[in-house]
Amino acid sequence: MSDFLAAYPEYTATDRLDALRATEYSYLDEGGHVYLDYTGAGLAARAQLAAHSARLRAGCFGNPHSENPTSSASTRLVELAREAVLRYFSATAEEYAVIFTPNATGACRLVAESYPWGRRTRLVLTADNHNSVTGIREYARAAGAQVDYVGLCGTELRTSDLDVIAALSRGQGIRGARAGLFAYPAQSNFSGAQHPLGWVREAQAAGYDVLLDAAAFVPANRLDLSAVRPDFVTISWYKMFGFPTGVGCLLARREALARLRRPWFSGGTVVGASVQGDWHQLAGGEAGFEDGTVNFLSIPDVTVGLDWISGIGVDLVHQRVSMLTGWLLESLGRMRHAAGAPMIRLYGPASTARRGGTVALNFLDPAGRVVDERAVARDASAAGISLRTGCFCNPGAGERAFGLTRQILRSRRIQASRPGTVDDYLNLIGLPTGGAIRVSLGVASNLADVEAFLDFAERTYRDRWPGLADLAPRHTC
Repeated sequence: MSDFLAAYPEYTATDRLDALRATEYSYLDEGGHVYLDYTGAGLAARAQLAAHSARLRAGCFGNPHSENPTSSASTRLVELAREAVLRYFSATAEEYAVIFTPNATGACRLVAESYPWGRRTRLVLTADNHNSVTGIREYARAAGAQVDYVGLCGTELRTSDLDVIAALSRGQGIRGARAGLFAYPAQSNFSGAQHPLGWVREAQAAGYDVLLDAAAFVPANRLDLSAVRPDFVTISWYKMFGFPTGVGCLLARREALARLRRPWFSGGTVVGASVQGDWHQLAGGEAGFEDGTVNFLSIPDVTVGLDWISGIGVDLVHQRVSMLTGWLLESLGRMRHAAGAPMIRLYGPASTARRGGTVALNFLDPAGRVVDERAVARDASAAGISLRTGCFCNPGAGERAFGLTRQILRSRRIQASRPGTVDDYLNLIGLPTGGAIRVSLGVASNLADVEAFLDFAERTYRDRWPGLADLAPRHTC
């Protein structure tokens, strides 16, 4: 503790989070949990859960698509949630629409299926997008649009500004149409690398709409939409503050939203529709994109969660997460086997500069071989540590981290399309392991969590060759 405080004396200024850990998040220590998977899911405070229960006990809420009393009660809370979202991100209702979706993936799909793709438009993606963003390419290609990736550079798995500018410039000179869509994560869910928000303005100046995936960024970082104005922003509320699940969000600039053309209609999205007349008229604004009945019993919990984080202060969360991440990175970098060989292979930024609290790594045995991530998942679970293993739905970052080239992957494309297990696929492309270990920090993290993981690593893997017997099969890559 003394070494840590000597390196990070400002940590004591975040002690309010220790008080919250002892009260609102006390279930962690009561259950013996070391929770290190905040990029997978945030954690809910007891106050959030109590507010949900109190609201349901005190009121009666019905389907919002009506004007009866219970319907009006639900509608009012949903609209208050929209206002809370705009307020939190410093946006206005005149500029941005708040569209509630089942998750961040649903927000990506709304843009993907509705964007005006064509042979004269382009989709530009950074290589480290989450699959939910990368999957937009299938809609683009089906419409004849060109798909272009901007690769990752070096061991820090960053994207060069020059490479982004070069990729965007290839869309200029298209007369009579927008260049297309540029999509990237504010923070990589694989490496924790944070990409410049200034790319938004550069891409828009080149004629692109911009989709900013903010799901991994906003839990511990401030996003000010009065300063940065992406055309589309995708958010997952459970990743941000743990509860509710099953609710995501697409924040869309109304100017860009007007360019989308939905390929179908459903309950709740139309002003009117006719069977015999064979016509329909989509509702304007948010209503035209919220399919069916929104999750009206959970959307009000978004207001509660945003108020909760606002009361704590996201800057305070950022400060603590940054310091704990710095200590984690420094400590991992010092880990050695007795003969001096490193115990850790890190993927992504080695310092806290322009990075978040998501750390990807592999353990190495004394001979320098990667320890199978399934062994780590098994051992960590036995120690009461919740972390994540695999490629985290981010194949581009994983491919770069593990040294897989375009030639290797394309030469095996036909074989990889055949049915088989994940292990069959890994053997095909020559990977010795199914992925990395991801440790991620958040609002309730403390030094004890980090030290517990470091102690686990030393005890379990220093000068040891972990056994592979009885490992579960891989279900995803």
